[in-house]
Amino acid sequence: MQARPVDIGPFKIGSGQPLALIAGPCVIESTEHCLAITEFVAPLCRKLGINYVFKCSFDKANRTSVLGFRGPGLKSGLDTLAVVRKKTGVPILTDIHVPDQAAAAGETCDLVQIPAFLCRQTDLLVAAAKTGKPVNIKKGQFMAPEQMAEAVRKVRDSGNDRVLLTDRGSFFGYGRLVNDLTGLPIMQQFAPVVFDATHSCQLPGGLGHQSGGLRQFVPLLAKAAMAVGVDALFLEVHDRPDEAKSDPATVFPLDELEALLACCCRIREAAR
Repeated sequence: MQARPVDIGPFKIGSGQPLALIAGPCVIESTEHCLAITEFVAPLCRKLGINYVFKCSFDKANRTSVLGFRGPGLKSGLDTLAVVRKKTGVPILTDIHVPDQAAAAGETCDLVQIPAFLCRQTDLLVAAAKTGKPVNIKKGQFMAPEQMAEAVRKVRDSGNDRVLLTDRGSFFGYGRLVNDLTGLPIMQQFAPVVFDATHSCQLPGGLGHQSGGLRQFVPLLAKAAMAVGVDALFLEVHDRPDEAKSDPATVFPLDELEALLACCCRIREAAR
């Protein structure tokens, strides 16, 4: 049995609902860049009947190296996201890393996200819940799918029943992330499930100073998740992937996005 759909502004994510896409650059590079990405993706999603949420981070607090680009920070970053939301009308998602960031993020954004490494942090989950906005919890690479039920419970017991779970792969012993697709329907018992196809292709710390990745496998994993019946797809996208300031090895090229999404829609429909 699947969990009930979650309201995300003008639409829902969950069982029986159209496919949703959560997509954007990994980190805010500029207001103009965020707007350009959103204005490219939004009409494409409308054409394909996909509900779109723009995602971008104001701070990447878990960079491999202390020298890695982290983003503009809380205030400037949220100002950018507010502009994107106002000018495009697209719902906005961003991630938080400490409880003190939750209230401000909740005032600006339509969804608040918990990074995978922090999915057990009770104070962070409670603070996100108290924003009243839907909370997207990324499954820790160290967590079994069934263990995510307790992370969901922390949010719901704090008075917020709008929770999503996102799978982004698990750590195994040979330097890459591996996806257990059986975990997707397991987690759908607790909350609607999002599949993160770009982070799932990371090679964590694979380049020494930053994560590497196998971008060529993003479509394969996205399509596999559609066949399983996932509720939403998460992609980090960029117009110049190799020049991206964060995760250049895995962000997906904008010029290949339409073909991938169209194929995902066909697979998801056939699998129903």
